[in-house]
Amino acid sequence: MKTLRGKGEVVLYLDYDGVLHHEDVWWHWRRGAYINTPGYALFEHTDLLEDALSPFPAVRIVLSTSWVRVLRYSRAVKRLSPALRERVIGATFHTMMNRSDFEALPRGMQVLNDVARRKPRQWVALDDDAEGWMPEYRDYLIHCDSVLGLSAPGVLDALETRLLHFQHASNDPQ
Repeated sequence: MKTLRGKGEVVLYLDYDGVLHHEDVWWHWRRGAYINTPGYALFEHTDLLEDALSPFPAVRIVLSTSWVRVLRYSRAVKRLSPALRERVIGATFHTMMNRSDFEALPRGMQVLNDVARRKPRQWVALDDDAEGWMPEYRDYLIHCDSVLGLSAPGVLDALETRLLHFQHASNDPQ
């Protein structure tokens, strides 16, 4: 098996729905993706994530969103801003996987399987889906409110705290 990008690096596993925007996303063959709840917009919190990551240029992104399965990887990446796009190094799902086996796993297991393959030095996940996170890995998840996503109180502070911890851990002499 080939080595995946991100080995030995700091990786952020990123979901879209419930993180970068409201979780109530629908797909129409003509209209494309849209949020069915008035007052919300797709990718409305992208700038919040860009700002949060700007002091941490070494952080890479792996997409853990279902958008990869629906749109394919390249189209899912293109939905992000250029600043976030350049950080993306892969996804938890790829077309060589058995789709139904992958979809049968809870999100936490999808991410943990990728961590086992990718072998990042440090990692954290932003997701509104807390299902399937084994207790010993629960601290790696920053759980977002499915409506407010990154804009929910405390979420960005938790992300910054985690990334600062990673930064300090990598600077400590062993």
